[in-house]
Amino acid sequence: MILQSDFNNFLQEIRPTEAMRGQLITGHKTLRERLNADESIKPILVSDFLQGSYRRYTAVRPKGDKRSDVDIIIVTKLDETEYTPKDALALFEPFLNKYYEGKWRRQGRSFGIEMSYVELDVVPTSAPSEQEYGILQSDAVTTDENIVEARDWRLHRSWLAPEHRMRADAKLLLDQAAGESEWQSQPLRIPDRDADEWDDTHPLEQIRWTRDKNSRCNSHFVNVVKCIKWWRLEHYPEPAHPKGFPLERLVGEHCPDGIESVAEGVVKTLEAIVSSYDVLVLTKGKPTLPDYGVPSHDVFKRITGEDFCTFYDQVKAGSQLSRRAFDSEDRTISGNLWRELFGSKFPAPPENGSGKKSGFTKPTDPAAPGSGRFA
Repeated sequence: MILQSDFNNFLQEIRPTEAMRGQLITGHKTLRERLNADESIKPILVSDFLQGSYRRYTAVRPKGDKRSDVDIIIVTKLDETEYTPKDALALFEPFLNKYYEGKWRRQGRSFGIEMSYVELDVVPTSAPSEQEYGILQSDAVTTDENIVEARDWRLHRSWLAPEHRMRADAKLLLDQAAGESEWQSQPLRIPDRDADEWDDTHPLEQIRWTRDKNSRCNSHFVNVVKCIKWWRLEHYPEPAHPKGFPLERLVGEHCPDGIESVAEGVVKTLEAIVSSYDVLVLTKGKPTLPDYGVPSHDVFKRITGEDFCTFYDQVKAGSQLSRRAFDSEDRTISGNLWRELFGSKFPAPPENGSGKKSGFTKPTDPAAPGSGRFA
């Protein structure tokens, strides 16, 4: 059974809480304000924006003592011919010592900041072409809204964030953004400290792809991702990978368009993974999955064949359980099977068994300006 109301309640339980969201907002806004005010950093800044699962609306609530996290891209004016990756990263260390002494750490391509309530991942880039400055400084890039809060989001210089739509020319600009082609932005370049080279990344294309996929899946895709992420967290701490974006990329590869419920998406995605790689795992192999916008990057590059085979066996067991839950016509049996798959965050069903639920179904996601949900 689909059990849409139960899935809605489950999704509410596994999303970051309002308190967590507030902490994330405080953390990233404080950091960005400090960067833009710092006398040593301000002269080299072009823009800053949010990326990752927070922006794509695919994040789940951290478990145990883990903290919520958010990724921040810092677009700079640094010329790759003048700054090595190590030199570029070193420019940020006095700033980090000034505001986050004892809380930050060097990472291969970024800095991690661990605070009591949130983790920040700060990713500097080299200078983009000057014609990209305008779009990178626009609301379309710098907005704090995720793809569900801003359902009409488009990568266009005229798109306005909801908080800026009181201006007199808002409708004109939004119509322009909706009626014209989106900006075809180029990959940004991030410093790889270990390889001592600058490398491509394209977070804006990841955001755009997720938005389009979510639309093709009747707004269920981001919630299918959350469910499968949670299933792994609940049952399988090992192997550690795939997780995060590689896991999300795998779900994106196999979740079919046109799904009519989250339950359907979970079942069909897990089954598609099983059927797609049944021969590959016999040779202890693993798939190659190109990154959106940077096809030369394999997001599964650092995942071993052994880990993927272990993960495949987990998916196979999960697909069989989810299919039984989906096909069951008994309300209680179906609910218990879904609960077995997802854990105690999934609502316990009634004990008397029943047919399908009917009546009002609470919306899966919050309404957003411009969404037309209540038009």
